[in-house]
Amino acid sequence: MKRTYQPNNHRKSKKMGFMARMKTNIINRRRKKGRKVLSH
Repeated sequence: MKRTYQPNNHRKSKKMGFMARMKTNIINRRRKKGRKVLSH
């Protein structure tokens, strides 16, 4: 019997991952600020 929640990690990383955030301004703003760590 299969459990209900079976996450698709590839699709999730496309939506929530680092590269998805690269498309928005969040990472770029932090890079301009001069942060050492852009995401945990």
